[in-house]
Amino acid sequence: MTQEHRPNAAELQVRVLGCSGSIAAGCRTTSFLVDGDILVDAGTGVGDLTQEEIASIDHIFLSHSHLDHVFAVGLLADTGLRLREAQKRPPVQVHALPQTLDALRQHIFNGVIWPDFTRIPSPSQPALAFGELAVGQRMEVAGRYIEVLPAAHTVPAVGFAITAAPHAPAWVYTGDTGPNPALWQRLATLPVHTLVIETAFSDDEEALARISQHLCPTLLEAELRALGGDVNVLITHIKPGEVDAVMREIATHASARRVRALMAGEVLTITDSN
Repeated sequence: MTQEHRPNAAELQVRVLGCSGSIAAGCRTTSFLVDGDILVDAGTGVGDLTQEEIASIDHIFLSHSHLDHVFAVGLLADTGLRLREAQKRPPVQVHALPQTLDALRQHIFNGVIWPDFTRIPSPSQPALAFGELAVGQRMEVAGRYIEVLPAAHTVPAVGFAITAAPHAPAWVYTGDTGPNPALWQRLATLPVHTLVIETAFSDDEEALARISQHLCPTLLEAELRALGGDVNVLITHIKPGEVDAVMREIATHASARRVRALMAGEVLTITDSN
């Protein structure tokens, strides 16, 4: 979707396709559709899109290589291929850290788990094209502005800040992360409108959260102390069946912030006026 074809170039619309830490009935893993043409992570939530919606995705930004965040990349390439060929559309651009792209090449697009769609239907006109990201990188994508943020996880990982214009209010997604001072140092200089941050475990699993470099409510509280401004805080990556329990624990920590659980299917609108 080019800038001139966006319904309102002054705002972002973020459709939550999946925000669960795993799968179960009604639960989809992490994926967000920005303005219809940018996919942030490619979890199982992508499967709720129509074929036409999948074919409209021009860019995929991946936070890291874990399966719940990359599951749909290969299937998406196959589903959208024929429509994009008919429309003479270019390859879908997959943006990720070099280590994440290497993991895709070695473990998914290897001809064993899945065909190599970076060479199909031909090396000169493939379904997918890979592009390397680096922490701190900023880029413009059809009128949206994306910055790569640091994350602290068990594999190389990032988050993203996306705005509709330079210096506009930002939708920020932390990706999977444990305690992360570098993130808060950067966010202190950004106009954060909405923060999507994970809380993968309850407090009784704090030791597991620390080992796996995720957050629990106690660790989340410590992280949010570094967040300035009037920011909407949305919690993602809670395991199926644990949403109510984790959110109750989060509520016990004194905070004047607006904190709630993210919901699959909702659409977030990021503008100067809300």
